[in-house]
Amino acid sequence: MSREKQKRLAYVARRYYLEGQRQSDIARELNISRPMVSRLLSEARESGVVEIRIHDPETRMAGLLERLRFSSSIRGGVLVEDGGDNDATNERLSQGAVELLQQLGTRRLGVGWGYLIGQLVSWLEAHPQPDSTVTDICPLVGNASIPARNYQSNENVRLMAQQLGATPHFLYLPALPESIEEKQLLCSTEIYRQISQEWEQLDTALVNIGDYPSSPDFASLVRYGSLLQQQHACGRMLVYYFNEAGTVIQSEQDFAIQVPIDTLRRCPNIIGVCSANTSVKALRGALRSAFFTHIVARSSLVSALLEQ
Repeated sequence: MSREKQKRLAYVARRYYLEGQRQSDIARELNISRPMVSRLLSEARESGVVEIRIHDPETRMAGLLERLRFSSSIRGGVLVEDGGDNDATNERLSQGAVELLQQLGTRRLGVGWGYLIGQLVSWLEAHPQPDSTVTDICPLVGNASIPARNYQSNENVRLMAQQLGATPHFLYLPALPESIEEKQLLCSTEIYRQISQEWEQLDTALVNIGDYPSSPDFASLVRYGSLLQQQHACGRMLVYYFNEAGTVIQSEQDFAIQVPIDTLRRCPNIIGVCSANTSVKALRGALRSAFFTHIVARSSLVSALLEQ
């Protein structure tokens, strides 16, 4: 093909594809027929002067998940596009988490807490799932003393069970008792023994992945002293903290009441849910911990992680 012909094809293609001109307008400008413009555009595509790429979000997100599978313990998950604002994004993430539970055929579900868990409960109230596979649901952490709904574990479990048609099991103990001695006393009760049995039978855990420092900070100074700073904590799951290397930071003075870390590890499916505000650092540390088998996150967050 001559250089002049290439320039002619490129000009017509630019006017049509980049500048949005109609074929009839291009025909008048060049004093040719509209069918001739159509033929020139076809020739431009066939000769490689024009390349048309279709960016399918589903294909792109599947590719991101595939890359995560190669580089982490993740076996699958749901990625969503960012919404118009954080609330819209969190709604999409909530829907994605519920869809993933259905995909996994979850029956016995353990639920964490945090902002996105609260959003998920709200989404379920607006979109009940009476045909859900979930039969039983329990909290993974005790109730917080703060009034924020996101951290009222038993109430969230009750509402989720109602919308999923499941049986709720409650943990009538505080997430943060007064001391390590009080924790030991509470963990020797029948209430704790019963919830421990529920934890052992879980097939799926839904666990928030958040940032450190976090709000609220769950008495982290009293529980850990300077350990979190010394070991460079970057994220939180339930009331556990971890660093960017994926190490879960543990303290002998930690009096939080939540599913023991070894029990959580034995759960077949552990879904890490990231809110609209979860950082790349927190997600990286969470994935390196090798706890999580599935992920629910923004595709832009995963993309940023992989690019780094």
